[in-house]
Parts: sequence; C-alpha cells; structure tokens
Amino acid sequence: MPAWKESPVLAWAGLVLACLFWAGNALVARAFSDAIPPFSLAFWRWSVALALLMPFVAVPLWRHREQLRRAGWRLWLLAALGISGYNCFLYSAAHSTVALNLTLVNTCLPLALFLGSGLLLGEWPGRRAWLGIGVATLGLLWLIGRGDWRVLAGLSFNPGDLLMLLAVFDWALYTLLLRRWSGLLQGVPGLVQLGALILLGVPLLLPLYLLELAGGARFAPSPENLVAIGYTALCASLVAYFLWNHGTRVVGAARAALSNYLMPVFTALLGWLLLGEGLQPYHWSGGALIFAGLLLASRPARS
Repeated sequence: MPAWKESPVLAWAGLVLACLFWAGNALVARAFSDAIPPFSLAFWRWSVALALLMPFVAVPLWRHREQLRRAGWRLWLLAALGISGYNCFLYSAAHSTVALNLTLVNTCLPLALFLGSGLLLGEWPGRRAWLGIGVATLGLLWLIGRGDWRVLAGLSFNPGDLLMLLAVFDWALYTLLLRRWSGLLQGVPGLVQLGALILLGVPLLLPLYLLELAGGARFAPSPENLVAIGYTALCASLVAYFLWNHGTRVVGAARAALSNYLMPVFTALLGWLLLGEGLQPYHWSGGALIFAGLLLASRPARS
C-alpha cells in the first residue's frame, strides 16, 4: 500500500472534512425536518448513495465476495449500526431539537470512544491525548455557554437531544467494531467496504420507510428536497463515511473521535455563511481552544 495512504496528516485532514460535511448534514436535517420525514430522508439518502457508488464498486465487490462473505454477520451488524440505526436516530432527533444541539450532543462521542477503545480494544490513549480532550472540552463548554460559564447552569434538554445521545452510542459502537474487525477486511479497498455496508444497510431501512409511507408521511420531490437528499447522499454519506472509516483505521478510533469537537464550530460557521447568523467572540475563542486540543491530542508521543 502506498505510504501516502497511511499518512496521519492526510487522515486527520480527511476527518476534519468529514466533520464539516456532517455539520452540513445536521443543518439539512433540521432545515428539512418538516419537508422530508426522517425515515424517508435516511432511506433515499443511502439509496442514492448506493446508485452513485455501485458503478465503481460492483466488480470489486464480486472480486472480494469470499472475503466479505467470511465477515458474515459482522458486516450486517456494522451496516445496522452505521447505515441504518445512526441515521434514523439523527433524523428523528432533528424533528424536536435544533441543528446546533445535534452537533453539541454529538461531541459526547470522543469520551465514549476514549473509554470504549480502552475497554473493547485495549487501546488506552496516552496522556497527551487526554490533555487534548480536556482542552477541547473546555473550548466546547465555552462555546455552549456563549462565553459565560453561568449559562451552562441554565441549559435544558428535550427528547430530541436524548435521541441524539442514542445516536452517539450507536456511532461509537460502529466505530469501535469497525476498528476491531478491520483485520477481516484487510486488503478490501475502503470504497468497496463502504459499498458492501450500504448494500446491506438499505434493505434494513426499507421496512421503516414503508411503515412511514403507510402512516401517510410523504415528501414532495421539489428541487429543494432533491438537492438536500443529493447533498446527504454524496457529501455526508459517500465522501464523509469513506474519510471517517479511513481516518479511524490510520489514527485509531479514540483519536479520530476528537475531530467531532469541530462540528459545533463548523455549524456556527455554516450558519454564518448560509443563514446570516452572526459570529461572536466566544465562537472564535471556543473554536481556538477546540483546535488547540485537537492538535495537542493528534501529535505523536515522544519516543
């Protein structure tokens, strides 16, 4: 395998880009929560992603079919967690909470993966990584509190936030198992692995989508709705998942999860660029702390 594919710098750049796309996904989920039902968005997101990807991976999927078959139930579980479960939780949560809350609750992921990596994989992060997560957490709290620590005492949560918390645990388990079972898929290209997961995940979403249709929940195929589905299919699905899966394999699950601290920063920036929401000093100072913590945790320990 070429050395550049194993570069930690490129892996971190990919993780940052994935979080940018997922911040956009949270904005889309919230902005279109009244226009597109949650299971419909999840089903069509991945169906379109599968249609876009299959021309490129159909032949390699057949070539690696024996290795994928040996992975068996593990691939089904990964598809159920990463393709079906997480997205259904996320889009359902978007109906009762705001986009920023979606990304803020999602930042519980680093701690879940730090602990999970130690307990399930035996990969306890070093002291530098723990220090980095501490600095990043301070930046996150400063961002949540809008520059005033007293604001944190008045925070309240709603059912959508609790659904998002379930999504976080779902995604943490997906990431840890993907790392643990990576040896089973050794030699299978990343896009082919992703294609296999989507191929299994879409049928798992179909019953939920049909149940939603039976209940009368439908969406109009307007240009805006189709663009939203297209964005989630291409950017938030194919590109972001490939970058995340690759980054997790190269830098480890716990360290990769630190990039999730950037999602509230990106959400604020996208809100400023796309929705005209003003950026305040606490956005910049909180974002700077998060970036500092990320850089600190991502630096290799001294030998």
